[in-house]
Amino acid sequence: MDFFDRQWSTYRQVVDHDLMEHQALSAATTAAIEGWLAARPAGAPGARMVDLGCGDLGLLAPVLRHLPLGSYLGLDLSAPVLPRAAAALGPVSYPCQWREHDLLAWAEAEPEPEPVDLLHSAFALHHLSDANKSRFLELCRRHLAPDGLLLWADVFREPGEAREAYVARYVERIRSGWNPLEPEQQQQVIDHLNQFDDPADREAIERSAEACGWRWQWLWQGAHRAEALAMLTPVR
Repeated sequence: MDFFDRQWSTYRQVVDHDLMEHQALSAATTAAIEGWLAARPAGAPGARMVDLGCGDLGLLAPVLRHLPLGSYLGLDLSAPVLPRAAAALGPVSYPCQWREHDLLAWAEAEPEPEPVDLLHSAFALHHLSDANKSRFLELCRRHLAPDGLLLWADVFREPGEAREAYVARYVERIRSGWNPLEPEQQQQVIDHLNQFDDPADREAIERSAEACGWRWQWLWQGAHRAEALAMLTPVR
């Protein structure tokens, strides 16, 4: 099994055993999207959705299949995962595109003529530095329609918590509670966490978003004080 498949196999076990509360997060995401779509004006065209860090769509695909979208664009930095996402989604009534792309580079690019109505990102933005998270929030507003929505599902630090303290408690969570994973798989996750994860401080990122012209609302927060879902809407 090559490196990607080993990594992805571990990730799938994390999801399948609900070790990061994906089930509750998925339910909250579904409710948010369906509620937002139901509140749109009658006769509004199908919403254009961009999914930043779409992964394999293992949890979101069942929701997407019945949504009345106008179009869907799935972006991910890992090219091998895109065919898996397309296969998980299957045939739908709206056009879909799949693109290997960096989410910050997408935000920095010139917006397309038609604005995006719905932005979604799950467990991707925490790989950016705090400065680049703020830059992303500032720039992605240009891509979004005035009545659009950004759903941000991710891991976050507690207010005032240092990254080192966050990493230490998450590593303890993995070692003490992630028993479905073999020790080697646990270490894969820990290595990734140490090298690449930089979760935002909840209060600091909320302030940063508001300074960029967003209204912030927490829709769901997990039991482990890490995973959470935020809804951001542009301030008009």
